[in-house]
Amino acid sequence: MAAAGEDDAVWERAIAAASKTAVPSAAAPKTLTLDGGVKSTTGRLPSPAVLERVAASLEELSVAGARLSSLAGLPRLPALRRLSLPDNRLSGAAALSAVAEACGATLRHLDLGNNRFADVEELVPLAKVGVEALDLYQCPVTKVKGYREKVFALIPSLKFLDGVDAEGNERLETDDEEDDEEEEDDEGDEEGEGGEDEEGEEDDGDDGEGDEEDGEGDEEEEEGDEEVRILL
Repeated sequence: MAAAGEDDAVWERAIAAASKTAVPSAAAPKTLTLDGGVKSTTGRLPSPAVLERVAASLEELSVAGARLSSLAGLPRLPALRRLSLPDNRLSGAAALSAVAEACGATLRHLDLGNNRFADVEELVPLAKVGVEALDLYQCPVTKVKGYREKVFALIPSLKFLDGVDAEGNERLETDDEEDDEEEEDDEGDEEGEGGEDEEGEEDDGDDGEGDEEDGEGDEEEEEGDEEVRILL
């Protein structure tokens, strides 16, 4: 129990440090990168309450090289799209069942590179998850005969395995990056339309000022005509 308590303290410090640089704010970060920040002495994640403080807002979570051998206690991550767990000691269907339960509805990219998954059957919990990109590079399972064909057959939603699609084409950019670009384009269009409307209003204002100046000029001309008539 003492080791678990010590681990929790290390996790809390790592999360606090990572949250300070997270976007959009430390209170509700969308991205949390703990790579190298924790070396678990128990092989487990911290107590659920430690991660639950930031779990609701997270869209990307990376915990590389933390010596994890279990994902028991992984909290609900309702917005998570990308989970990176490379360079750990993970294996077995139980670890992936924890992933499916925590974020299966939203997860699109899962990085399990350099872990200890050895059989395709261990990946069964991912069969009903909507994951589109899966990385298992440097895992023993990659040496199984027919590995790629079996994994693509097991996970219907899968588009890329180890950065390559079923036809052997390399992934140029992730769907998440494409979505981000589309969102930025939409925001840019809205800003552009808003700017054009403001400029149009300013132009209308300028026209009004011009009309006022023309009116003042006409009045001056009329006064000048009256003065000429009086002199005559």
